[in-house]
Amino acid sequence: MESQEIGKHAALQKLRDWDNQAVAEVIEFRGETTVVIPPQHLVRVAEYLVSEPSLRFTFLSDLTTVDRFPMELRFELNYHLLSIERGLRLRLLVRLQGAEPAVASVTGIWPTANWHERENFDLFGIRFHGHPDLRRILMPDEWEGHPLRKDYPVEGFR
Repeated sequence: MESQEIGKHAALQKLRDWDNQAVAEVIEFRGETTVVIPPQHLVRVAEYLVSEPSLRFTFLSDLTTVDRFPMELRFELNYHLLSIERGLRLRLLVRLQGAEPAVASVTGIWPTANWHERENFDLFGIRFHGHPDLRRILMPDEWEGHPLRKDYPVEGFR
């Protein structure tokens, strides 16, 4: 565990040394590190984390959205990364506005993002620019709205 802790902080330092503007904030909570990334830096940061030989965060294990309604910035996208080679975990957090939330797709970097981005589009309405097939994955095509949004009607649409 101690080597993972050291590696996590080394990864964060490498990221800051590479481009300090790409790191808006760092949140340490219960032994986990979250790096807050401005949306416009997401693809560059993802490419760096995958390609940097000392890091190699090659696996996107999950992508989740948190709806902070009625707060702005309303949505938080959490990218859970794993460096299998180094035994490291890292979370990237991207905050988005509530009106027409959108960010670049990372499917070209992590192929698993394809399904994760579709799920977050379907349930929260997050648009992923450049996604190869952004359409519903869980809800029927004719479904109205995005059911995991906090302002979604409790009883659904009729």
